Amino acid sequence: MLLNKSAVALMQIEQMTSENMRQANISDKEFAQFQTMIYRRAGISMSPAKKPLVTSRLAKRLTHLSLGSYGDYFDLINQGNPAELQTAIDLLTTNETHFFREPKHFDFLRDKVLPLHRAGRPFRVWSAAGSSGEEPYSIAMLLADRLGEVPWEVIGSDISTRVLTRARSGHYPMERAHEIPQPYLTRFCLKGTGSQEGTFLISKGLRDKVQFKQINLIEPFPQMGEFDVIFLRNVMIYFDQPTKAHLVSRMLPLLRSSGYFFVSHSETLNGVSNAYAIVAPSIYRKP
Repeated sequence: MLLNKSAVALMQIEQMTSENMRQANISDKEFAQFQTMIYRRAGISMSPAKKPLVTSRLAKRLTHLSLGSYGDYFDLINQGNPAELQTAIDLLTTNETHFFREPKHFDFLRDKVLPLHRAGRPFRVWSAAGSSGEEPYSIAMLLADRLGEVPWEVIGSDISTRVLTRARSGHYPMERAHEIPQPYLTRFCLKGTGSQEGTFLISKGLRDKVQFKQINLIEPFPQMGEFDVIFLRNVMIYFDQPTKAHLVSRMLPLLRSSGYFFVSHSETLNGVSNAYAIVAPSIYRKP
């Protein structure tokens, strides 16, 4: 029996739909494998409620690699395929971020911390969950504006190579521009034109002052020296209590004496560490 092109196309669509529906099902055993993997690799604790998230975020990889099950994909990433393992980690980590997110922290940095800095050495900040760069660049704009000729450094880090590539480019959709104070937007950002219309670019001068590093927070840190301020915001919510305590204790030596430690407004060091003195809600200081 001959089929016309429309019928063939419909059959192909139905076949693809059937395949996607089949791949959308992940067994409890397969989910537990990814649950254990992301905890061991990134410290992220995923509850059973995250099963749909794992399903949706990995489904396209199964289709792309022509794999029949999530178990097949798990075997692939655990059998000497570091590139695909990194892809899986990128897909399973959450990277929600904004410019000047939780603005009271930036007000505190501007009004309480920077005026106390002694000239003679660079003012150094680590954005330890820097995601696609919005937080590190927000910090950099503030330092460039307030410190004048005093040298400064910002390091932004993340476990995801995908978001770090975006961060290094400094290229963002224009709808993000409203998050940036107008004077900073005018001074530090370039509006896209032509093929880049609808986007903006962080100026090269500012981009060059921000370093981006891939750092896994549950693994040994690279040699980075000491920091005046560490931002560890909106990441501990994904960790269990032992992981939080271990991470925060390992960060303490990287903070200068009297240095500041910022967590998000939804996080606290209460029950995690007593090595830091609370200064204000979600703001701590090393004694």
